[in-house]
Amino acid sequence: MTTGKIPILDLTAQYQTLAPEIHQAIERILESGQFILGPEVKAFEEEVAAYLGVAHAIGVNSGTDALVISLRSLGIGPGDEVITTPFSFFATAESISNVGAKPVFVDVDLDTFNLNPALIKAAITPQTKAILPVHLFGQPAAMGEIIEIAAAHNLVILEDCAQSFGAIYTATCPDCHCSQATQDRLRNKFTGTLGTMGAFSFFPTKNLGAYGDGGLIVTDDPELAQLARMLRVHGSKKRYHNELLGYNSRLDSLQAAILRVKLPHIDQWNQQRRRVAQTYNEHLRHVPGLITPQITPGHVFHQYTLRVLDGKRQGLMDALGTQAISTMVYYPIPQDRLPIYQGQYPAYPVSDRLASEVLSLPIWPELNEPTIIHIAEAIKTFLA
Repeated sequence: MTTGKIPILDLTAQYQTLAPEIHQAIERILESGQFILGPEVKAFEEEVAAYLGVAHAIGVNSGTDALVISLRSLGIGPGDEVITTPFSFFATAESISNVGAKPVFVDVDLDTFNLNPALIKAAITPQTKAILPVHLFGQPAAMGEIIEIAAAHNLVILEDCAQSFGAIYTATCPDCHCSQATQDRLRNKFTGTLGTMGAFSFFPTKNLGAYGDGGLIVTDDPELAQLARMLRVHGSKKRYHNELLGYNSRLDSLQAAILRVKLPHIDQWNQQRRRVAQTYNEHLRHVPGLITPQITPGHVFHQYTLRVLDGKRQGLMDALGTQAISTMVYYPIPQDRLPIYQGQYPAYPVSDRLASEVLSLPIWPELNEPTIIHIAEAIKTFLA
């Protein structure tokens, strides 16, 4: 029997495995006296660009800054519209609003939780400049169809990859309606490298997490990369020669050094997350009142998120809580219904339904099978 509190995420095992390398990396930075940008950040940018197979990687202060600076680099601003999902963390829509543009929400697919491409065309207006899909919980969005729609309407694509580092678009979805040529071109590419630009977060809870805030912008376009690099340092190419209104959004050397230690392990960690998800599904797939998530190729399971039907979610959360099993709801309020946007948008029924049903269970790479089974049995006992 598993005893003790089961958190939603436990990073201690990862740290203990890497502790000697982490301490060496931190000591290297402390001895160098270079704490902002510099050679450590440059080395991380080169290594992560090589891993993702992209020409340019630009380290910034956070995933939110990665979105804002990418939007600015793409020329998105006042009067523009950006199509995105209502079912995501607020940083997605907030970034659009913070550059002066308008978020235009399109409902999501009930099974994937991601932007429903069949609904995008109806939302396009003369003011639409971009599509911002989110690869929610680590599952790649339907990028083939999204890219074809964007190309047909001369729109740019910014991928929100905050939860999908290492996720791969396999173009094997049976419901995919994009062309074979598009599928062949995109197949087996990492999220973030499919659209015009990609934005990543290294918040400590992410699949590839720093020990503080951190973010990354990637692109194959050298002009966009140069703009992003300028915007992260107050709009300048050369110190004290500011050409644009920019930001102070620099990835610090300590975080880059820690991320360099972690990067070689990301594929193994993502495979272990898939193993956790598969074990959950084996034990919960046929439980009445539950819908388990799809385990599609390339999904890296930043979260393992069930749907709890018939209004039983809170009761299940309470029951698991009495057994010291942590759960979380991502997200209880869709972005369009947050106070800042309330009353400005129509209803998005799928997003609203998911907000009332989703429940995320504990997941991390080292989560062991007995603990997963213990959690699953507690769920089955309540729903029985």
